[in-house]
Amino acid sequence: MPTLLALDTATEACSVALLHDGQVTSHYEVIPRLHAKRLLPMVQTLLSEAGVTTAALDGIAFGRGPGAFTGVRIAVGVVQGLAFALERPVLPISNLAALAQRAWREQGAEQVAAAIDARMDEVYWGCFVRDGDEMRLHGTEAVLPPEQAALPPDAAGDWFGAGTGWGYAERIPVAVRGTDASLLPHALDILELGRHAWARGEAVPADEAQPIYLRDNVATPKRSV
Repeated sequence: MPTLLALDTATEACSVALLHDGQVTSHYEVIPRLHAKRLLPMVQTLLSEAGVTTAALDGIAFGRGPGAFTGVRIAVGVVQGLAFALERPVLPISNLAALAQRAWREQGAEQVAAAIDARMDEVYWGCFVRDGDEMRLHGTEAVLPPEQAALPPDAAGDWFGAGTGWGYAERIPVAVRGTDASLLPHALDILELGRHAWARGEAVPADEAQPIYLRDNVATPKRSV
């Protein structure tokens, strides 16, 4: 079994998790605007407690967004720094998928409409359905006004609403059996999704650790045609 590190700073939460010798450990804190200061110490503490050095890592999973622009960039910067130095591959994981995975882990929800408050009167939106012990995207991820959020056309059965975007619940025209607008992505779930991605051979080189913002107007370099 691989030794994998996972980290996330895409929302108000800052979290890290480690899979080593089949054992999972994690640290999780809700610390808005302190991610840059706390992330590396959290990683170092987690590894130290597990008696693991960075050299023992096989790969690094991280929340690649969508989420707060600054937060996502912090995660990408730390991951690239570690991965380049160690010459290890990375596993970019959707923060919406991590939300859905947490909703299944904690609430038993097998169909999740995940939403993160994107500010500017919009939400990051994605729908996920359980496949074995992994939540998989059903449709596409998007950023949109709450009024435009929708379940996939073939959706059936009960759905659960997870994430801060459900603070706009009265404006989201989607019927769900329950919501948790306080739910934030957790590195535990990024680790679990990363473990599945690793098993499928989806790890990529460090320079492919890129943020996913979903918004077209974010200042990111565009490839020349």
